[in-house]
Amino acid sequence: MFATLPLNALRAFESAARLLSFKAAAQELSVTPTAVSHQIRALETWLGLSLFERLPRQVRLTEGGQRLFHSLHGALLEVAQSVDSLRPQRSTSHLTISTTAAFAALWLVPRLGRFYARHPNINVRLDTHCEVIDLHQDASVDMVVRYSLDNYSNLYGLCLFDESFGVYGSPEQIAALATRQPTTLISVRWHNTKLYAHGWDAWCAQAGETWLTHQPCIREYDEEHYALQAAIAGQGLVLASNVLVSESVASGLLVAYRPHVQVNGAGYSALCVPGRERHPPVRALFKWLEEEARQSGHALTSSLKLFQDRVAQSQSDHAGRA
Repeated sequence: MFATLPLNALRAFESAARLLSFKAAAQELSVTPTAVSHQIRALETWLGLSLFERLPRQVRLTEGGQRLFHSLHGALLEVAQSVDSLRPQRSTSHLTISTTAAFAALWLVPRLGRFYARHPNINVRLDTHCEVIDLHQDASVDMVVRYSLDNYSNLYGLCLFDESFGVYGSPEQIAALATRQPTTLISVRWHNTKLYAHGWDAWCAQAGETWLTHQPCIREYDEEHYALQAAIAGQGLVLASNVLVSESVASGLLVAYRPHVQVNGAGYSALCVPGRERHPPVRALFKWLEEEARQSGHALTSSLKLFQDRVAQSQSDHAGRA
């Protein structure tokens, strides 16, 4: 059934297509660039179509090359993982996740201990660089968690949760709003302005608050965790993600102000190359992320209910004293 498949040529093609370089593929396969070129030429002759566009100092996949790479990469990956699973006394598995520094620090890392408790033989490495990684070209990354409005139809994905933005402050800051308006508003300077543009304007308009007309001091930070730390320290009110602020709210460090007033954001999704989700460590991570996202959504609801109960109790006590 597989006797006529040119396996060496297919392996050379997968490496060159993933790295977009015959030279890099040759280094990976421990052969010469000429040998890789000959293998790919032979494969193109066997298929009767071109797989690469040969450009000055680079190569680019044709449409047929893209189709072959996507199916071949997933198939070879599954074979490699099946072979690895049969080896006795396997070493600790390693997974690399690419995500933002804020999501890693404020949501993922505080929960990661529960994953390790369940899967002690899987080590997770976090890549928090800002560059968007092409998973079809970079096999060193197993999964990405992205915050985006985009639809990644060429990747296997799991939608973790949708995000909204609300106003949060320290308990003392929130209590002070009963008698005065805030003097400092804390914001985040995002690289992708589409996802956070005019956030305070949108929230104030929806809430009917006139804070911005009184020209408060607006302090901006490059990362969400800096903005949250400033709010926790009582330096002002922060417009923050309900996802990223969840740990601070659950611990009582921050309290939501008018929690029903929320500005819609985008969504968080866990993504990988199709086929890689069947790799046992990746499958375990997907399952754990899904459970944590579900519990996180429940925790957000519970935190909101607890805050509402406290407000109701406070109003009842005030009415009783009156």
